[in-house]
Amino acid sequence: MNTLLTQVPPLHTVLVHPAARQLLDRVAADPADPLRLAVVAPGGYGKSVLLAALDRRYRAAGVEAVLVDDADRLGAAQLEELLTGADGPIVVAHRPAPVAPGWTLLQLGPLGVGDVALLMESLTGKPADPAAAAELHARSGGVPRLAERALLGRLEEFRPELDELDDDVLRYLIAAEAGAGRNLDLLCALLDRGPDQLPAIVEGARATGLLAPDDTLLPLAAAAVRDFGPPARRLTTVQRLVELQRANGLPVLDLARSLLGTGSSGASAAAAFAAAAAEALPFDARLATQLYEAAAEAGDRSAAVTAGWARAAALSGDLDTALQLSDGMLGAAEAETRALGAEIAATVLAHRGELARSAELYHWAGRADAFSATAMLGTGDLEGARRLLDAPTPGAAPTLFAGAATRMARGIVDSVSGCATDTLSTLLGAAAMLEPALGGTLLPDSPAALAALAALHTGELALAESVLSRALDGGIGGDLLAVRHRLLLGWVAMTAGDLATAAEHRDAVAGRPLEARDELFFATLELGLARRASDLVGLQRSWNRAYQASMRQQTDLFTLLPLGELAIAAARTGAFAKLAGQFERAHSLLTRLGEPPLWTVSLVWHELHAAITLEDAEAAKAHLATLTTHAHCGRHPRALATAAQGWLAVLGGTFDPGAIAAAAAELHDLGLRWDASRLAGQAAIRTSDRKAMVQLLEAARQFQGTAARRDPGTAEPASGTGLAALSERELEVARLVVEGLTYKQAGSKLFISGKTVEHHMARIRGKLGAADRRELLATLRELLSRPDAP
Repeated sequence: MNTLLTQVPPLHTVLVHPAARQLLDRVAADPADPLRLAVVAPGGYGKSVLLAALDRRYRAAGVEAVLVDDADRLGAAQLEELLTGADGPIVVAHRPAPVAPGWTLLQLGPLGVGDVALLMESLTGKPADPAAAAELHARSGGVPRLAERALLGRLEEFRPELDELDDDVLRYLIAAEAGAGRNLDLLCALLDRGPDQLPAIVEGARATGLLAPDDTLLPLAAAAVRDFGPPARRLTTVQRLVELQRANGLPVLDLARSLLGTGSSGASAAAAFAAAAAEALPFDARLATQLYEAAAEAGDRSAAVTAGWARAAALSGDLDTALQLSDGMLGAAEAETRALGAEIAATVLAHRGELARSAELYHWAGRADAFSATAMLGTGDLEGARRLLDAPTPGAAPTLFAGAATRMARGIVDSVSGCATDTLSTLLGAAAMLEPALGGTLLPDSPAALAALAALHTGELALAESVLSRALDGGIGGDLLAVRHRLLLGWVAMTAGDLATAAEHRDAVAGRPLEARDELFFATLELGLARRASDLVGLQRSWNRAYQASMRQQTDLFTLLPLGELAIAAARTGAFAKLAGQFERAHSLLTRLGEPPLWTVSLVWHELHAAITLEDAEAAKAHLATLTTHAHCGRHPRALATAAQGWLAVLGGTFDPGAIAAAAAELHDLGLRWDASRLAGQAAIRTSDRKAMVQLLEAARQFQGTAARRDPGTAEPASGTGLAALSERELEVARLVVEGLTYKQAGSKLFISGKTVEHHMARIRGKLGAADRRELLATLRELLSRPDAP
């Protein structure tokens, strides 16, 4: 009589193991072969299913066989009694253990990817996708039971099996899932066993079939232990692990993270969450925020946890939570807690455009004098900033961070003195010094951002891009400053005329909630891109958002670039008068600082273009005079002053084409490619000298064409130049438009829509490198008037 000591589980695993199939083939060929076979494998490898298949084969052949499942659960006497007198085949299945002499060993290992694919096909009745089979194999380690339960969504069937495990084995599995499976000292302390006793527990864990060959939990097994292990046992085990780690002064982040969402509370859990949050803060502010919040919910409402929570929330960009927590700290009895609250609130207010209030809070807190001095300088209080930096700070440790922050502040203060030739070098040095010391530090502004602003104001675009890219790649300042760095990179690209890259940086933060300062830079970046693309509809649409953003942001030294862009857009949209108060405050600020060239020149350059747009000759001359006054301070202000003089000459109709070309070339060499192209193009339109027109148009195309990237959707230049780059249809469209026909009229002649004509003209403009419609028409007139024009 065949004997099965256990029933085959309700879920019938398909027999796909190669060694098992070979055994069945052998039995089918010779059922009477007196096998003495031991089938050895951990749980879940298909031993029971193999025995069931053997039972069917032997019964069909009329052979008496003894089949024993889970033989490891039987005592030696029981097994001996069962096997005594058996003459036919004997197959004994058990978990890994030595095999008695005279027995043949059949060891079932994990399935390969191909076998997992066979299992999938058998269970689903469909061909297995190779990628899905490989993914299931990776998660299950090729263990048939894991693969099958995952495929059919039945991992919960591990629940009763885990409940029945030996307590030490279960705790070992929980520890492994929590990341402590390789720490022998920790495991010995957790299980209260000596090192010589631990191997037996590990062997018991291996026998479950849940471990990989390196004794780590397989991914699906980890999910089963985490989600379907006894909750109370898991909670107490992980908490005990955390306590042991903390007692030894070791990291607890991975362990404490596994307690999130479990409802763990009490002093021990709160201490674990707080310690883990401090570990996470330098590299993952969002996780640190969750852990600090969990510590507070577990019962720790101390000032240290509240301050850490507020700091982490701010770093992750949740300024509402940070401000709420820090505001509560301002009313605390302990002076240290109040100072911490003031420092955090000061940082938040700086990001929200309240630089003056930020400076007050920093100063009131009696700490972070470097940041307070920077804020004071930004609002025009030069003497206050100098007093702070010159006054000694008793008891302050000369750390790398403190030294670099002071260097940053001194660089900003020095930027308003004379020509400030060393400012950029000082700020770049401060940014480099602070990089390794910034983990988890909350900043009102980053040294990289301040250095980049100074670089933008002095025409050092490559340096600005470099320092910002390093800060962004290094995660300096957390999520809070990542947006700032990204937007400033967009400004650098836009200033250089690389509109496609600028749009990429803008799009990377589009749709995110932005604080006042970031909102101003985003909105004016969008405005500037529309202006440079001659997108009047986009310009009008962007204007309202940018104007509203400027009204929510106090005017300070570090927001003059957006104000300048607003000036030109306002002139184009007829809203320049609305900015009168802001420009009055900006120039009042610059006057208090002594009209520093570094910060004044770029604003006045933009105001000059606004005056040109408004045809305000007197204002334009005044702006030219200001630029000329500062021209001695270096190549950048000198180039802007020369270009400004050229602009007024071009608009006046009396100019030297050679001088204009030279001025535009200088702008181009400084990286101001769009400005250079526009100056040359406008001069070409206004000259009556055909030879000069051709030369200036060619220069404009060259200046614009060296931009790093093209606008998305712009046609790539065809082979050839000039009209040779245009298709036959584009030439037809160009001729009609140059003759004065509207897009609709040209479309009627060509039997296409006016919208299609507009699309053709956009492609023509891209191919010829024209900056705007007027330059495009001038270029086409010149090219089509040539004798060799097609």
